[in-house]
Amino acid sequence: MTIIEPSSTKEDILNYLLRYGKAKAFELAQVLKITPQATRRHLKDLETEDLIEHQSQQVGLGRPQYIYHLSKQGRDHFPNRYGEFAVSFLKTLTETVGEQKVGEVLRKQWKRKAQDYRQRIGNGTLDERMNKLVKLRQEEGYMAEIHLFNPKNSSQSLKEEYILAEHHCAISEVAESYPTVCGYELEMFTEILPDCTVERTHSINEGEHNCKYLIKAN
Repeated sequence: MTIIEPSSTKEDILNYLLRYGKAKAFELAQVLKITPQATRRHLKDLETEDLIEHQSQQVGLGRPQYIYHLSKQGRDHFPNRYGEFAVSFLKTLTETVGEQKVGEVLRKQWKRKAQDYRQRIGNGTLDERMNKLVKLRQEEGYMAEIHLFNPKNSSQSLKEEYILAEHHCAISEVAESYPTVCGYELEMFTEILPDCTVERTHSINEGEHNCKYLIKAN
């Protein structure tokens, strides 16, 4: 794994791409407040290190524009608390007791996690609970954030609606090999917030650049 110095411009670029999925060089230059030339040098270095990739986009008759995004190795640069050992362990467990039993174990684990979250989050308003939930997810290695959901061209809803976005999955390797955990995670959020409807709208495991959940107060 490539090691990048804390607070470096390169790491700022990686964090931006992790959060927003993709960007052009001039966009990154504006955000980071550095020259386009310096930005391109950093992007070239990151591509050499296999941390980012680019796609070419033709606009009019001019030169093609490059759109940058993280590579798989770039995503792996961010903290992962489980990694290869967890996947290897689950595979061994599957070979020993069978896929159905492993599924039951995973479901029980997520239910236990939901109970722990509910105890730590407590009662309080939905806004207070959402902020506590995001903090817990961040502590576990997820790049999580929330914001109020206000769909365009719709009347103002009297009920609270939030988007919970997770730009980095701390169990991505497990989810790739055992995609059922994504379903259990959705069930976990539903149990944590019993007075809400929870819907997954985006999934890293399905090719999106982040996981997003629409959370509506009942």
